[in-house]
Amino acid sequence: MHNAALDPYAKPAPTVETIESIVGEYLHLEGPLLPILHALQESFGHIPEAAIPVIAQMLNIGRTEVHGVVTFYHDFREAPAGRHVIKLCQAEACQAVGAEAIGARALAKLGVDWHGTTPDGAVTVEPVYCLGLCACGPAALVDGKVVGRVDATKIDAILTEANA
Repeated sequence: MHNAALDPYAKPAPTVETIESIVGEYLHLEGPLLPILHALQESFGHIPEAAIPVIAQMLNIGRTEVHGVVTFYHDFREAPAGRHVIKLCQAEACQAVGAEAIGARALAKLGVDWHGTTPDGAVTVEPVYCLGLCACGPAALVDGKVVGRVDATKIDAILTEANA
């Protein structure tokens, strides 16, 4: 079982005070919403639901506007990601060389859907639409590291390492 107290990837639990402190650091900026959201996600691993009204109040904008930005950008998460995030390219160039099969294989092996996280919190799998490695597809981004020419053997190795 995963022990969060010993996990170097564990993020602190969000509190209103912490959220207000983070938001306050960016109030001096023109157009601070995106930097605030990035800072919150960096701090907590996602955008906590409790942050939406705090941001709205501190920026004097509507909650729906904040929520709309969070849900529009695919990199913002409304729930924490796993300790490892595997993004698999699903763009046309990668599809032409087998990306759909690689994605299906990864999802089946992990027992999750796209954007899903394994029950033990080890791995989150997300689709992306172009990593700029079109000549080396199918491509993946594994914990921020680009991997090209992902085939069945390589995705199996990636999943085994992420679940270790």
